[in-house]
Amino acid sequence: MERMKLYIGASNPPKTTQMKTGDWGTEWAFVDEEKCIGCGRCVKFCPEPCIELVEKDGNKVAKVDHDYCKGCGICASVCPVNAIRMETKEIYKVEVC
Repeated sequence: MERMKLYIGASNPPKTTQMKTGDWGTEWAFVDEEKCIGCGRCVKFCPEPCIELVEKDGNKVAKVDHDYCKGCGICASVCPVNAIRMETKEIYKVEVC
């Protein structure tokens, strides 16, 4: 019997069965790479999973795939150094007169 790899906090392995968000989501997660400590908490708790740790200048930092990010904000809430912020997508921003 083949063993299945468990992805904590995620229902599927990364980028296998997810649906692209399209324009129904109103927010995206953005990572401040200067603050990110590469702990991987956001990766573990992302329900999609659309976040991965990548190598940048010798350090690991979180990278969000906005094609799949649903804007739930879980990643921002579990980040221990507040390196992730949620921003409204451009198509939903409205200028107030």
